[in-house]
Amino acid sequence: MPVIRSKLSEVMLRHDPKLSIRKLAKEINYHFDSVRRMYKNEMVQYPRDLLLKLCVYFNVQPGELIAMDAEDNDWVIDRSNDYEEDDDDKEPGTDSHL
Repeated sequence: MPVIRSKLSEVMLRHDPKLSIRKLAKEINYHFDSVRRMYKNEMVQYPRDLLLKLCVYFNVQPGELIAMDAEDNDWVIDRSNDYEEDDDDKEPGTDSHL
C-alpha cells in the first residue's frame, strides 16, 4: 500500500548541509517538535501553515517536501468498493434505457 512520506531531510541537506532542525524551526518561527517530527518522517498530518512556511523558506513546491511512495512494488488499488449503479439507484419512473 502506498504511503506519504516527508522529504524535509533531503530538502534541508540540499539547501544547507549544516542547517539544524532547531535552527530551521527558529527561522520559520514554528514549533521545534513539529519540525523534528516532519524531518524524521513521524508526522501523521502535515499542517498547511508548516508546509507553507517551509515552501517559502526553501523556495520549493509542496510536492518537493512530501511524496507518495509504495511500501513495496506489489501494491494495487482495491476497486472492490467502487460505485456501480444498479436499478435500486435510479429514481422511480425514469427510463434507464435512454
